[in-house]
Amino acid sequence: MTITQEKLQTLRDLGTATIYEAQGAKGAFDHGMKPIDPTLRIAGPALTVDARPADNLILHYAVQQAKPGDVLVVDAKGFMEAGPWGDILTLQAIQKGIVALVINGCVRDANLIIDMKFPVFCRGLSIKGTGKAQPGMVNVPITIDDVVVRPGDIVVGDRDGLVVVAQDEVDKAIENSYSREAKEVEQRAAIDRGVSTIELFGLAPTLERMGLT
Repeated sequence: MTITQEKLQTLRDLGTATIYEAQGAKGAFDHGMKPIDPTLRIAGPALTVDARPADNLILHYAVQQAKPGDVLVVDAKGFMEAGPWGDILTLQAIQKGIVALVINGCVRDANLIIDMKFPVFCRGLSIKGTGKAQPGMVNVPITIDDVVVRPGDIVVGDRDGLVVVAQDEVDKAIENSYSREAKEVEQRAAIDRGVSTIELFGLAPTLERMGLT
């Protein structure tokens, strides 16, 4: 399925929290995956990479397989004592048209990467280097925490976090997100009119059962 740039821009604009809720509270990466520059937003098809901890040989290979617009999504097994990605790979990725990196692991050279305006979501930073000798796999399903990412799935990221949308569910996710946004507009208007959140969400019976009246 071809996902247009317009749809990707829509997903970027909608944001991760809205999309996550709109698609039935699924697809959210765990809270440990954070942007090194929270001002940047991403949305693009996943080029998935299954990598060995503390080795980045497969990352050099994967970058060369990428198509413009891809988000490189790497399972580095959550290893925190090496930074398999830095400024050199970032420069190569930008030249290849890769729009972002999501890595279940660490990166280094964070300031230089931020200066290049290249979005990176990771578990942390590590100045320790890696080997270039271990095999890996590209364009295979990977699992990060409990989220399965398949090649071509759409990964959306912003300050709040990351969420994955299956290729064949993009239209539905956008439609449901718009509906959710419309509902929230109504809720804000009600609060402006003086309606309490207790009234808005029908919380009075629950509070009463708990003796919180």
